[in-house]
Amino acid sequence: MNEQTTPATDTTIGSALTHVRAQIAAAATNAGRDPASVTLVAVSKFHPREAVETALAAGQRVFGENRVQEAAAKFPALRQRYPDLKLHLIGGLQTNKAREAVRLADVIESLDRPALSDALARAADQEGHLPDLLIEVNTGDEPQKFGIPREKADAFIRDCQTRFGARLRGLMCIPPAGEDPAPHFRFLHSLADEHSLPVRSMGMSADFPLAIAEGATLVRVGTAIFGTRPPG
Repeated sequence: MNEQTTPATDTTIGSALTHVRAQIAAAATNAGRDPASVTLVAVSKFHPREAVETALAAGQRVFGENRVQEAAAKFPALRQRYPDLKLHLIGGLQTNKAREAVRLADVIESLDRPALSDALARAADQEGHLPDLLIEVNTGDEPQKFGIPREKADAFIRDCQTRFGARLRGLMCIPPAGEDPAPHFRFLHSLADEHSLPVRSMGMSADFPLAIAEGATLVRVGTAIFGTRPPG
């Protein structure tokens, strides 16, 4: 197992965060990039609010959750104590959860279809604001996964830029398991550049140094910080 994939179960969350931040800085420096150009999204899905509180106490402020319901149970109270906390919703989003997602999140990373675009636009009208948005691209065209297919990505990006303007900030991907992720990261980086989108969310616990080398501006790291998913 590579160093960056070792779960944080045998150490504290604080020391795990320190280690991950050092890896981010080293990967950025090795790629000739400013480490400050990469934001760590600590993925706290399936972990209790106490784990998030520990990470907050260690200075982490940006978190990722898959499910709207779980985010709603953890984060509103934490925001009262940590007003600079930022919440990213990174999982597949149902249209009937769009309004609550708009209410909760600072960034929604999983915009992937016209029906969800419609739902988010309605929710923004109802709530009077809209979080930043990333389009999830299914770079491997895997039928079981969320994300706009490659062949539809250009047109969808253009439509969303027209609709949401500067609120559409970038792209996100999850490469196929078992494949070399580098070509997927390169494709996402190139696609973002083609559309003048500054944010590229790519890379997780097993491959975030490679993602940084390929241009990631957000890395989504869970296991390497919080350990393996709790049973349940």
